[in-house]
Amino acid sequence: MVTNNKGAKLFLITLVASLGGLLFGFDMAVVSGVLPLLKAQFSLSAGLEGWFVSSALVGCIIGVAVSGELSDRLGRKKPLILASLLFLLSALGCSMLPSLPGIIVARVMGGIGIGLASNVVPLYISEIAPSRIRGRLVTYYQLAVTLGILVAYLTNAALLNYGMAHTNDAPGWLHTLLVDEVWRGMFAVGIIPAALFFFGLFIVPESPRWLNRQSDNKISYRTLLEPQWRKALIIGILLPLFSQFSGINAIIYYGPSILNNAGISLSNSLISQIIFGGANMLFTLIAIWKVDSLGRRPLYLVGTAGATISLLLTGICFFVGATTGWALLVCVLAFLASFAFSIGPLKFVVASEIFPGAIRGRAMAISIMVMWIADTIVGQLTPILLKSIGTAFTFWLFAGFCLIAFITVFKLLPETKGRSLEQIEKDWKNEEKEDDLYVPVGH
Repeated sequence: MVTNNKGAKLFLITLVASLGGLLFGFDMAVVSGVLPLLKAQFSLSAGLEGWFVSSALVGCIIGVAVSGELSDRLGRKKPLILASLLFLLSALGCSMLPSLPGIIVARVMGGIGIGLASNVVPLYISEIAPSRIRGRLVTYYQLAVTLGILVAYLTNAALLNYGMAHTNDAPGWLHTLLVDEVWRGMFAVGIIPAALFFFGLFIVPESPRWLNRQSDNKISYRTLLEPQWRKALIIGILLPLFSQFSGINAIIYYGPSILNNAGISLSNSLISQIIFGGANMLFTLIAIWKVDSLGRRPLYLVGTAGATISLLLTGICFFVGATTGWALLVCVLAFLASFAFSIGPLKFVVASEIFPGAIRGRAMAISIMVMWIADTIVGQLTPILLKSIGTAFTFWLFAGFCLIAFITVFKLLPETKGRSLEQIEKDWKNEEKEDDLYVPVGH
């Protein structure tokens, strides 16, 4: 009975923490439905449109930049409470503020919340989880991100259809929120999970591992440059970098046209986003199922190999003009599957495990910052690549990065399943000592 109670409590804590991932996914995806409506209402120029979209990304970078310092100095729980407040204020502001500048400020606040959550949530879950199921529990965070994306797509489509069906209803604040300015209703949906996240955090404990580390004063970034941590730092930088250069954003961008060309009748682009969002979430369940039994390395190797092959085949489809049948759709879904059970979630699992406990928060912040910077670069380069070298060669370029990711994982990534965070830290130190034993005579 005690074991069951402990399991139920652990599940509840993970569920509350994962709401940060759901809000992360929701906040980034809700803009897809909001932007066309907001653009029409405020007559946005191209510059303002770009700033509205990228304002949240600016907030993300700010949030990640401060997340490591906050989480290592103040604990894991306080930054999460701050993130929940920012999510709540952002949802309220975007749904109620009358002017565009105010809405953009609210978007920046939401972005800061995303930046904090994207680092501290997987970090916190990894530190409270038992070794035997740590991978699964951290992967729940990525599942929550995909669920948040899907929730945004579903509520966007539902609210848009409701608004179109009730244009002649009596005026009032609710009519404004759900019909006249339905984009405000799309933002307002985020109030519910943000409030649940905020209040739920008051029943979860502080990370016991952070509490135990308070006597350890070695919390300098320079620690990561010490010989025993260099490989961990390289892994923590390269895996999130490759996750964004895998081409996931290009796939999502091409999603609607791929489905249409495959002969699937779609009433609008929101439906196609729901299909791809659902597939992404479904395939993430494979990682939850197998990450602690098969391990991180096998999933990563199979996933990067699968992503490489599927992207090569996707490029071939575009190169030979086979874009109107099911072959292209199968290739794209194969890539989504490969990404969702390996490249997507495991970067968070690995980053939350491989760094020394004294500076785990700051080290993870570096890893997640690389992810956001790479995301920005890919977002800027993808349209240029599509226009300059063509669709086929763009996908082949992404396949090349997936192949490099496979080699990197094969050469560098140790297996961490079933090992405590303290044992993983000890393993890095022992590996460095063993390397010192094999220094050639005369050196």
